Amino acid sequence: MAASLTSGDVARVDAHLAATDRLLETAYPGDDGSRQPIHTVYVPGHRYEPALAARWGADAAAAVAEAGGTIELCAKLGLRDELIAQVAPLVDAKLASEPIEDLRIDFEDGYGDQGDVAEDAAAEAAAENVAAAYRADRGTPFIGIRFKCFEEATRHRGLATLDRFVTTLAQAGPLPDGLILTLPKVTTVDQVTAMVDVCEKLEEALSLDAGRLRFEVQMETPQLILAADGTVPIAQLLHRADGRITSLHYGTYDYSAALQIAAEYQSMEHPAADYAKQVMQVAVAETGVRLSDGSTNIIPVGDPDDVLAAWRLHARLVRRSLERGFYQGWDLHAAQLPTRFIASYAFYRQGLPAATRRLDNYLHHADAGIMDEPATARALARFVLRGVQCGAVTEAEIQDAVGITTRELTHLAHPKLSREENA
Repeated sequence: MAASLTSGDVARVDAHLAATDRLLETAYPGDDGSRQPIHTVYVPGHRYEPALAARWGADAAAAVAEAGGTIELCAKLGLRDELIAQVAPLVDAKLASEPIEDLRIDFEDGYGDQGDVAEDAAAEAAAENVAAAYRADRGTPFIGIRFKCFEEATRHRGLATLDRFVTTLAQAGPLPDGLILTLPKVTTVDQVTAMVDVCEKLEEALSLDAGRLRFEVQMETPQLILAADGTVPIAQLLHRADGRITSLHYGTYDYSAALQIAAEYQSMEHPAADYAKQVMQVAVAETGVRLSDGSTNIIPVGDPDDVLAAWRLHARLVRRSLERGFYQGWDLHAAQLPTRFIASYAFYRQGLPAATRRLDNYLHHADAGIMDEPATARALARFVLRGVQCGAVTEAEIQDAVGITTRELTHLAHPKLSREENA
């Protein structure tokens, strides 16, 4: 057998690349395959109570009924009859059973400055209500608070709210599995490392497991895209948070305002927004950190023509985000829930036949017009898996179309999980 490299040569390559191997393993572990919510709903901190999710679902269903029903709304949004027949009953069921996937109790912009005494009481009450909701099996899959940012003017207030909420919640019983904290208006990496320190201190004081408290970073300032020294802080902070960052959330209006974009043109689809989100997307690639797009402040209320126009805008923006790889966004009003689910479910349902056909061909080595590589097969599997996780696709459909279980689909989408289980 002809060979020129010795075992020593190979060993030197291993030694040379040992640091690269460690970097890829620790800094770029890939997505863990767990469920990502398709939206985050923001409600003012003093208005949360255990029945809120059910009330929003009922309000959303009532808004749709007033417009002629889900089938009629789907038609007005441009869905074809076959797709309407698939999507409408799924949306109705979703609004009845799980209208909010991720709920953020807001003590920042949505709450304002109501004084320390009022905010202390509201933070503790919110935690008590969250505990009560989960005891009564009325909690949302994901929940948390957004507290005021770590800039000097609001830092102490934000820390006090965070402390009172987490401490009260921990004293009421086990923390909800889907607890996520939101750090807004981040401008520097140091604000993120400060948040890591705060989480560590809370865990120690409350006897929580190390790493139990995780948080999302709101990308609302241009300083995170380009710092004064020419670096890109949004990429750096991901690797300075000890694995505590769950996601990056784009803040449409704060970011746009900072760039001096006139209010009329502030939008999730402004070119400046697309640039920022593309930087975010590159920064999180293979880190396991998720992405969320922002919100539209055009709310479907009032005159029927205005409501329909707002629904059409929201549905289009949701679809646009999905097509660009942002699988989560913000909703600010109950009447936005129908179009969130209609647009999301239509996205997955429309792509399902081609995705399952290509997966079936790939798994069974069938001759086909498209020769998919392993990376493409993973992308196809991840698309289908997201559809299952949000309720747009049933597990039985995947079994029928591809002949695999959801567990097998998850391992196809995220091969590292299978390697770790077999290690």
